[in-house]
Amino acid sequence: MKQIKSSKKVALGGIVSSLSLLLMFLTGVFPFAEYALPAFSGIVLITLVIELNKKTAYIAYVAVGILSMLIAPIKESAVLFVFFLGYYPILKSSIEHIKSRVIEWIVKIAMFNFAMVTAYFTMMYVLGMGEILAELNSDFQYGIIAFWLLGNVAFVVYDMALSRMIVMYCERIRPKLRPIIK
Repeated sequence: MKQIKSSKKVALGGIVSSLSLLLMFLTGVFPFAEYALPAFSGIVLITLVIELNKKTAYIAYVAVGILSMLIAPIKESAVLFVFFLGYYPILKSSIEHIKSRVIEWIVKIAMFNFAMVTAYFTMMYVLGMGEILAELNSDFQYGIIAFWLLGNVAFVVYDMALSRMIVMYCERIRPKLRPIIK
């Protein structure tokens, strides 16, 4: 009986990882969704946190991250998944155990900004995607500043939407999946 449960866990991990990787691959099909698809790809991994554990979710994140860097058509999306959007949904619950809401949000926003700066420096200087910086500044004089401010606003909205999606999963989807997974 224990082996059956183990095989169901492995199957769930494989299905969730495959779905996450498929979303990353679709960045080439829907290039206008190069930020949304990596975000959804990370959100899918929450299923593993809730149904199994964080360790399994992190293993899936690493596998999807490596494969995304190899096969995702839009490398910018893959880098954003690896540097933030893939692990943040898994890490979110740990950050939310901080007692002070102010400190919790400071940690979240600082983590987001550090990850984004690291991701974009990696894209520009390691992957040779220097055109990203030129693209941001070509539209108007304060392109990078506007992009950074809008990114922070988008992150706050993303975090709140992520919380609601987790609740929705637990209340609506999980009861329907539970008999299959157990």
